[in-house]
Amino acid sequence: MAEELQGRGALVTGAGSGIGRAIALALASQGADVCILDIDEEACARTASEIRGLGRRSAVLLHDTGKESVIAAIAALEQAQGFGPIDLLVNSAGISPKQDSGLKRMIWETSPAEWRQVIDTNLNGYFHTMRALLPRMIENRRGAIVNIGSLAGRRYSSIAGSAYAVSKGAVEALTRQAAGEVARFGIRVNGVAPGRIATPMAAKAGAAFNEQVRLATPLERLGMPEDIAQAAVFLLSDKAKFITGETLVVSGGRGL
Repeated sequence: MAEELQGRGALVTGAGSGIGRAIALALASQGADVCILDIDEEACARTASEIRGLGRRSAVLLHDTGKESVIAAIAALEQAQGFGPIDLLVNSAGISPKQDSGLKRMIWETSPAEWRQVIDTNLNGYFHTMRALLPRMIENRRGAIVNIGSLAGRRYSSIAGSAYAVSKGAVEALTRQAAGEVARFGIRVNGVAPGRIATPMAAKAGAAFNEQVRLATPLERLGMPEDIAQAAVFLLSDKAKFITGETLVVSGGRGL
């Protein structure tokens, strides 16, 4: 897939670390220029430096995707920095609040404020970035979007809290609906639903818990961020040009 995305402009949310970072670097390795959107300034700077080290352009947008103002911020980025047109979008920013013990919060333990925060970041943030970029994609009749969901959005999760699971289930509905609305413009929208991935977020649950998950996974390992990155790059590339509205489960067999 060498240089599969040569000259394309991409925006990746949550690209400071974890899955988002791996996706941003994978896109750059395939020839894309990558704008990284995150709230962690130091992490963004590191990812941007790595992208430039691969010989690609990178821009940083420090913003909370859950805030409506990110729509205007993305438009300003394209105009002020000449970064674009952005015709590839990966929504990866997400949060999953846990108790101090690392265990999930039950519905009755979740405050309304925390519920809204999770929905704002994990669902509304995806809408905001799509709302910002789709008009230009439609005008150019070119674009591909990948929304990162979760296995927790497809089945009961003993790991993720209700707010997280609900937000990720809704992401799949958003992906299908958007795919149907923009297909006639030559734009594709797909999703990836990861299982347990070895990220800083997953580490909060503790080594013992993650070992239990590993043993319950048919392939007997946790996924790596690069596993999700390769799936996302495939769905954004022309190798997937007849695929839209689908969510690819990348879980090592969990959920079979």
